[in-house]
Amino acid sequence: MKTVFGLLLLSITLLAISDSSIASSDAPSIETIVAKSNHASLYQGADCQGTTAMTITDSQGRVRKRQFNMLRKNGDTVDKEQKYFVYFIEPSDVRKMVFMVHKHVGEGKGDDRWLYMPSLDLVKRIAASDKRTSFVGSDFLYEDISGRSPEEDTHSLVETTDKFYVVKNIPKKPNAVEFAFYVAHIDKATFIPMKIEYFKAEGKPYRVIEVSEVQPVGATENGKPATYPTVMRSVAKDLESGSRTEMVFANPRYNAGLEDDLFTERYLRRAPKEVLQ
Repeated sequence: MKTVFGLLLLSITLLAISDSSIASSDAPSIETIVAKSNHASLYQGADCQGTTAMTITDSQGRVRKRQFNMLRKNGDTVDKEQKYFVYFIEPSDVRKMVFMVHKHVGEGKGDDRWLYMPSLDLVKRIAASDKRTSFVGSDFLYEDISGRSPEEDTHSLVETTDKFYVVKNIPKKPNAVEFAFYVAHIDKATFIPMKIEYFKAEGKPYRVIEVSEVQPVGATENGKPATYPTVMRSVAKDLESGSRTEMVFANPRYNAGLEDDLFTERYLRRAPKEVLQ
């Protein structure tokens, strides 16, 4: 009887191990999760344009607003090189200011970033060390707008829930950033990071970005109908200062056929019609 019971117990154990292995093999690898998340966040469509409104609220409840139009165009290499052109509309003190980025993804490659300040008629190159600083006084950083390269971090899947892949990301060059690591909660259906928490070395969160609204946006891709899940509303919070910035994206348009010439220095002082619409 003991022998029969032992064999039965062993069979149940082996079956459980087998089922677990199958479940594990069916789950995406961490490389696949990160790659799909990076694509969903930054690279959907060949290009994209739209209008963004920011509402910045400090710890005392004082409110400031920013509004800008943005153009984005992907390079020829899939999910690698990319260009951004951000043109400010409101308020009057930042009107006609331009932020432009040429992303160069790869080990040891830095992005080219420009900021045109019309009040001084000055074009300023933004150093790599400045990309982790506030974007026009908001709680979003320059790097949040154009994205952080996955190659700058090591990634590990720490948890899988019904809705999310929870991924921990540790910078390969810790002295180049102000955080020790960040944790992204990636939607299993869309692969969009719905929540990103940044932590200091002692494991204390000090900054968080949360997405509160995602909408499917229709487009045409290679002559066929396509739908892109698009972040329409998100909030960045500084947990140390108590300030927060809500960012609302409107009128997104994908695959408009934007030309590379739009993303050149000649348009920093004279914005193209595509970004004025």
